[in-house]
Amino acid sequence: RGVPDIRVFLQKLLILLHVTLCVVVGKTMMILFPNAMKRYILKLGAKSRMNENPRFSYDNWGPTFFSFKYLLFVLKVKWKRLEDEAFEGHPAPNTPVVTLDGEVHHLLDFMQG
Repeated sequence: RGVPDIRVFLQKLLILLHVTLCVVVGKTMMILFPNAMKRYILKLGAKSRMNENPRFSYDNWGPTFFSFKYLLFVLKVKWKRLEDEAFEGHPAPNTPVVTLDGEVHHLLDFMQG
């Protein structure tokens, strides 16, 4: 397979370096400036309306930002997205799709004929 394997490896390596750097910088900022980071993260959350739920408090989820579990989760998501890319001359990705009932199907499941 050659070139596509090397390309994917290099993409994964770059993603690993980028995410690791972001996590290290973020964790350092949370240690040095905890109140400023809390305000910043809550400001970001306001855009997604996640702060509107009173049971969803920053104290429950804020410390998980920039943790090792956070690093692994972001890597998993970003690496999985690499598989969704289409390359000329290769088969199209069969991307997973979740129905309103919560069932997981794949895009090609909906193709007829």
